[in-house]
Parts: sequence; structure tokens; C-alpha cells
Amino acid sequence: MIKIIKPGLLTTIQDKGRWGYQAYGMPVAGAMDRYAYRIANILAGNGADAAVLEMTMLGATLSFDNEAWVSICGADMQGTLNGEKINNWSSFYIPAGSELAFGYAELGCRSYLAVFGGIDVPLVLGSRSTYTRAGIGGVDGKALQVGSALAVGKQAGLPGGLKTLPPDFKPQYVSELAVRVLLGPQDDLFTAEGIGTFFNRKYTISADADRMGYRLEGPPIQHRGTADIISDALCQGAIQVPGHGMPIVMMADRGTTGGYAKIGTVIGPDLTWLAQAKPGDSVRFIQCSDEEAVAALQEEEDCYSQIQTWVAAVEHKSINSRSFKITINGQCYDAEVEEVK
Repeated sequence: MIKIIKPGLLTTIQDKGRWGYQAYGMPVAGAMDRYAYRIANILAGNGADAAVLEMTMLGATLSFDNEAWVSICGADMQGTLNGEKINNWSSFYIPAGSELAFGYAELGCRSYLAVFGGIDVPLVLGSRSTYTRAGIGGVDGKALQVGSALAVGKQAGLPGGLKTLPPDFKPQYVSELAVRVLLGPQDDLFTAEGIGTFFNRKYTISADADRMGYRLEGPPIQHRGTADIISDALCQGAIQVPGHGMPIVMMADRGTTGGYAKIGTVIGPDLTWLAQAKPGDSVRFIQCSDEEAVAALQEEEDCYSQIQTWVAAVEHKSINSRSFKITINGQCYDAEVEEVK
């Protein structure tokens, strides 16, 4: 059993999300940063859909009644295990009776704590994700509170091999980011000048940014006429522009439909960067093609495969000196893994 001593600013249970029910008005929810979420589960020895803890800005303090194997990925919240510093983007053993504590995020916004076996709470419509606005999923549909008790899924034994991700696999969070966007589906409702403003000017994440959406501040984007449309579906990353001309990027807890014109959509692989941005950070939008978006998605999937291969090699102590080429957010890196003894 894991007990919450301090819940942090906003700590919730999340997984891949509640897919397949948007047509009935049920939002998806799920992890905001799918890259950090996925890598945390890989390092912890879990499947791709295991439930984890998502901590925002200020991390939680937890006590472990039983031994556990855990991993931490995402924003560096200066974690400690029984008072000793732990490495971010790593997995490690926790003895029974231990305390794991996190502070404020130094870079980035969200951290993901995965436990071997996954956080075991009831499935709601196929997902354990917390959607606080409807009060479903997680623990009573709420952010974790002092005294919340979490069960861990049953697994045989614990994984082996302390694993710290090689540096070039780790995203470097910045306060000025550029994200790629597919234009449309209602780009015809904006003037050429408005589209030029959107792609050529900088926007700032406002204080009104949360799991539902990121409101941005900057030069207004000009519509051809009204900003209103007949409500249609909202996907994660969709960029609505209301009548005031300020863009809003839809995030994990977005509603299922919206009635404002959408100028474009942030591609999935780049949402990981936006999910780690904080109020006051700046954003520039870069137009990309369908082919570039598909290539970025393939690069992301290749990245997961390479990391899983690396983890398997560590666990079997079969790495002597192994190099990987890895692409994150369109940039190619060399990742060198030293001998495991």
C-alpha cells in the first residue's frame, strides 16, 4: 500500500485515457505528457497503459508499506528517497517502510511516478484516469488528498537492474518552445493576415492554463467574420480561436465538442513539450505538412522501441557498449550506453 503524506499541488492518477466515449460526451483525460508517461512505465517494467501518478508543479510525499520498484520521469522535482537524492528519468528499488518525497519542478511542469504493477484503482469505462470535472476515475474522481491510500497491481517478483536513461533520451525543457501545427480544419474562417500572425508571432501561456486547455496571450488572430461555428469534435492539440482572437490549445481534459473556429492542431509528438510548459513560457507555432506529422509520429514510436530494447538489455546485463540514434522533436541525437556490470 502507498499512502499520501503530502499531496503536492495537483497529483492525480492517470493512464492513456478514456478512449472510445467522446461520441457520448465523455472526455478522454489521461496523462498530459504522453512521452514522460510512456517512458516511466517502460522503466518501471509496466505495460503501455498502466496507471501512474501525475504530479503538477509541486510533487507529493508518499510512504510505502511494502517494497516496490518505481520510476520517475518528466519535470525534475528534486526527488528524495529516505532523504537521499534520486535521479530523474530513472527506476529504482524502494524498501518497505520508505518515504519518497518531491519538491517544486525546476524545469518543466509535470512529473510521472510509475510503480511496477501499476496503480490499482477501479476501471471506469476502460480507464483508471482521474477526470475531476465529472468526479470519475482515480480515487473518488478527485486529486489525491492527505491520507489517500493506493494499492499496487500484483506482479511476480520485481524487475532487476537500476536504470537511468542515457542523457540524449531525455527531453530538455525550455521556457521558449516551438511546436508544429497542422493547419485547419477551419483555417478558411481566418484572414491571410490572421494566419500570418499565428505563425509569425510569439504567444505567452497565461495563468489560465490547466489540464483542460492552455489559453495564450499575444497578438490577436483575425477572423474573416464570426468566430462561432456549429459545434464539432475537439481533439487533443486543437487550437480554438474565440472572437477576441487569443488562441486556446485543447489538452487532455478538453470537452468533446467546441463551437469556436479551429485554426490548426498541435501534432501529437509536440504536445509533450506543451504539457511541460508553465504560465509565462512562450510558444511559437510552426506549420508542418501531413507527411512531416506522420514522420514525427513514426520517430516517436521508434524512440519507444529503442528504449524498450535498451531496458531489456540492461535487465539481461547484455550491454557492453551500445549506441543508438534517437530523434526527439525532430532532432537526432547519439545515445551511448556504457557497460553494465
